[in-house]
Amino acid sequence: MKMKMKWLWFGFFMILGISSIRLFNHPNIYADGPPHDRKYYEKHHKITWEKPTQKKWIALTFDDGPSSNVTQEILQVLQQYQAKATFFCLGYKVQRYPEIARQVVSEGHEIANHTFHHKSMNNLSKRKLESEIEMTQKVIFQTTGMQPKLFRPPEGVYTNQLIETVQKHQLQLIMWSWDQDTKDWSKKRRKSVIVNKVIKNASNGDIVLFHDTQRKTVLALKEILPELKKQGYQFVTVSQLLHAND
Repeated sequence: MKMKMKWLWFGFFMILGISSIRLFNHPNIYADGPPHDRKYYEKHHKITWEKPTQKKWIALTFDDGPSSNVTQEILQVLQQYQAKATFFCLGYKVQRYPEIARQVVSEGHEIANHTFHHKSMNNLSKRKLESEIEMTQKVIFQTTGMQPKLFRPPEGVYTNQLIETVQKHQLQLIMWSWDQDTKDWSKKRRKSVIVNKVIKNASNGDIVLFHDTQRKTVLALKEILPELKKQGYQFVTVSQLLHAND
């Protein structure tokens, strides 16, 4: 009997462990368990991970900026290769570096909402979630004159409450292609790995996730952009990509 109970407990913890591994290795984590899968959210235009298109278009996106030096270096590289991109900005950083936020817009890139403080979405009350979104919308508009149309949650964590709130504010919830998460924020991620990740997985309609907080991202872009351009790809904003088949 004792032996049987030991095996039952062993089986329970094995299942629990496997479930935990699957949760934390999933490209996007939903905190309060949405009842539908990715196919449902894409079909009903609630969340976008990428945009199938016959055009050789790719959307480069940058999270967590603007940063004092890195964002401007990225802008220089983008300009060199006539590339447009989307910057998912933090509200408090837009306040800190307003001139860089204005430069993003003036050079033809898209500026989007990434919350004000980069707090985890599954720990916020509805009131605080509303505040994070609204404050960022306000500061971006006051600083740049542009009203963001896109929203990306920190770390890709989304909840039922978040989806409803984003829709209420008439924003589109944007993730990224599952095979185009460069993880450039990691100190262990080498530039060569970032370059290979993007180039080897490149396909029409991809949304690539970068962060404009790491200088190695600048170095990686100097290799990625000319190679993909040679392959015929055009770099567009997320909003342009969403209307690729219009």
